[in-house]
Amino acid sequence: MLSILQFGATGQVARELIRQGPAAGAQIVALSRADADLAHPEACVDAIARAGAVDVVINAAAYTAVDQAEADEATALRVNGDAPGAMARACAARNIPLLHVSTDYVFDGSTSGAYGEDAPVNPLGAYGWTKLAGEQAVWAAGGPTVILRTSWVFSAFGKNFVKTMLRLAEQRNELGVVDDQHGGPTAAGDIADALLKVARACADGRGQWGIFHFSGAPVTTWRRFAEAIFERALPPERRPRVRPIRTADYPTPAVRPANSALDCRRIAAAYGIAQPSWESSLERVIEELQIGG
Repeated sequence: MLSILQFGATGQVARELIRQGPAAGAQIVALSRADADLAHPEACVDAIARAGAVDVVINAAAYTAVDQAEADEATALRVNGDAPGAMARACAARNIPLLHVSTDYVFDGSTSGAYGEDAPVNPLGAYGWTKLAGEQAVWAAGGPTVILRTSWVFSAFGKNFVKTMLRLAEQRNELGVVDDQHGGPTAAGDIADALLKVARACADGRGQWGIFHFSGAPVTTWRRFAEAIFERALPPERRPRVRPIRTADYPTPAVRPANSALDCRRIAAAYGIAQPSWESSLERVIEELQIGG
């Protein structure tokens, strides 16, 4: 049985890891904020010390309120930067592999085409730069580490674009949705599956360390993603009209990258993990929401 200590218990990826763990032969101890508050990095060190013998540590917790981070950089930095660094140093001291989830927001989105792992980073806002600080702190610890960057996460859990669109569809006949940002929607379930496969490889001595990209395909826009959601979830007479708008028409405190496309060939070569179809995964999430609703 694969033994995993997991930071995060209620987020989208965290909940999928908990759900998928048993079928993947993993025993997961998931730590909530009450168990280890990432705003206090020393709590992460204590949690790893108390865990005893574990095969892998996964950090699936983060400060993900992108706009709020602009006004609360200090907290975002502790959670996204300092805490992962503390985890990584504690893991390195015991030679425990650490899997750390990061984001497409480390890029500024000004490049055409898909970003490779070695592309220059240039975050546009507080969320992005604090996540980049976490990557750098994790890597500087020098232990066995996998950093998994992903994008546009959705699931049947928590707050995400899919659930927001379905809620708004009940209230409006027309929606303006940004059509000049490009990226790969990624199901939290697919991210969890990838992390568990990487964790198994690490525990079996087949780990390859470094930064890896993992996102859904094909690349799309928020507007086209919204239309796909409505096509799968609602009968034609209940689908709102989706009106394409520019990012400039929908100002937010944080600037989003115009291009979040990620090149996912490295993780396929290293771990045999193929890039998932977000369209297929969306159908599964919609089905789960409809059953649950």
